[in-house]
Amino acid sequence: MSDFDYDLFVIGGGSGGVRAARIAAGHGARVGIAEEYRYGGTCVIRGCVPKKLFVYASKFSEEFEDAAGFGWNVGERRFSWERLVEAKDREIARLEGIYRRNLERAGVELHDTRAVIEDAHTVRLLSTDKTLRAKYILIAVGATPNVDADLPGGEHVITSNEAFHLADLPQRVVVAGGGYIAVEFAGIFNGLGCDTTLIYRGPEILRGFDMDLRTAVHEEMAKKGVKVLCNDTFAEISKAPDGTLSGRTRGGETLVADQILFAIGRRPNIAGLGLDKAGVEVGPGGAIKVDARSQTSVPSIYAVGDVTDRANLTPVAIREGHAFADTVFGGRDWSVDHSLIATAVFSQPELGTVGLTQDEALARTPNLDIYRTSFRPMKHTLSGRDEKMLMKMIVDADTDKVLGVHIMGPDAGELAQVLGITLSMGATKADFDRTVAVHPTAAEELVTMREPSERLRG
Repeated sequence: MSDFDYDLFVIGGGSGGVRAARIAAGHGARVGIAEEYRYGGTCVIRGCVPKKLFVYASKFSEEFEDAAGFGWNVGERRFSWERLVEAKDREIARLEGIYRRNLERAGVELHDTRAVIEDAHTVRLLSTDKTLRAKYILIAVGATPNVDADLPGGEHVITSNEAFHLADLPQRVVVAGGGYIAVEFAGIFNGLGCDTTLIYRGPEILRGFDMDLRTAVHEEMAKKGVKVLCNDTFAEISKAPDGTLSGRTRGGETLVADQILFAIGRRPNIAGLGLDKAGVEVGPGGAIKVDARSQTSVPSIYAVGDVTDRANLTPVAIREGHAFADTVFGGRDWSVDHSLIATAVFSQPELGTVGLTQDEALARTPNLDIYRTSFRPMKHTLSGRDEKMLMKMIVDADTDKVLGVHIMGPDAGELAQVLGITLSMGATKADFDRTVAVHPTAAEELVTMREPSERLRG
């Protein structure tokens, strides 16, 4: 008779935890999982999935305008925020149901409650105060939005969590932040007709991306009507009796809005989890310390996903969860390579990227060939829209290996997925050059750029 109720107990029903639970159960493990909110995690419930649905909704305003250039006469237009939110909620409920059913079909036992750690092998279910013992514990609780607790009036702001459930569409919105979430929500609200301002503390938005794309996205957002303020932050926020918010910035600006959304980063969701009881080590920012196989300082406890702050992307959490389950329960020892990850920002225009930025590449080798092209997408030759597309390829001049590809424009995320395959296989510029173009497409530019726009040597 085993001393354990489960071979594996997973805390957190997001993408990484669910994948680990299902794969482990498929390997014959007895698996339990606890989720205190809804299965699917941040990505499915209040992250990437509802966000992209909102992005789709916000793009129709431009689609209606562009239609005229192609002979369409679009009539009266009206938008209902309530109908969009209702449709989004139905889809999220459907997806959560799929997550639940997939776990149940795999033989995983579900516990709809918050669970905390008591020791290296014990978890406590808070809804019943019941304790369960497991040979292994996997922490997959993700991250939570940062808030500025020291900001006077900070209690008046919302985060991305609340943005998906607003009762009314605000006429004026200020978004604080310059990363994925901030830039995406600025595009959403602007596309839905809101007077939108983006304020960011740094010199340019989208820190960590290639500088050419950062400046290009900034310029295109400004063309679309988003007011972008860099090198500035809020000093104080006040709320009038009618609900109007007024934010005073350190740079002397006064920003008036119906909603102020803070998207200033996320932190590992470890508060009250009981890591100290088990002796699980965390870093200065609260991220759980793990090795390449996601094992913590306690041998029986593992962690995957955003709570480890390695590469905070849903597909990465899924891969980490899968690798953990295969390694511990499936007899197949493997780990996730975090060095080359394709990603997309569903900004407007969209951004897709894989590999090194120019600055990162220069830190590795002084000899680079930079291929860069900027052009108006074919669609806008008739729509008349003043919007550019940018493609950039970074090549090691000594080996001809493609080190990074960065794209801004329609379907950039889709292109990044395919480019991720080519770069992971070690593609060279010659490989791109001998590939026959698909015409007429924007993507053909990737295989027709012959001469470097810039040669960096030494």
